Amino acid sequence: MIEFYLDTKTGVSPYLQIVQQVRRALKLGLLREGDQLPTVKEVVGRVAINPNTVSKAYRELEHEGLVTARAGVGTFVAQTQSDSSIVAQGPLRHDLEKWMTRARGAGLDDESIEALFRDCFRFSSKVGVA
Repeated sequence: MIEFYLDTKTGVSPYLQIVQQVRRALKLGLLREGDQLPTVKEVVGRVAINPNTVSKAYRELEHEGLVTARAGVGTFVAQTQSDSSIVAQGPLRHDLEKWMTRARGAGLDDESIEALFRDCFRFSSKVGVA
């Protein structure tokens, strides 16, 4: 089951952080069709967040067709990434982990690594690198 966390430094609203975490978990294959999301009460207890904020996030995910709410039962994943997409991530993750090790060995801290990654990501998006 997914465990939500909130980062107050990002400037991203708490409800949107929950939505983004579910989307990310789906893309990474960490959540599969039929998996149950934590109840609103469970999230409130773990993250110290307003129940309306969690409900808003779940409604957004339901509107996107990613989850479905079952009255009295809970909220469940309705759709996931294709298996081929998830399988393709394995070698890429391995390469990225090796790169991260090299970056840390070169003395880069988390903030520097993230800045470098974001810069490269933006560049590849602009020039159409696949």
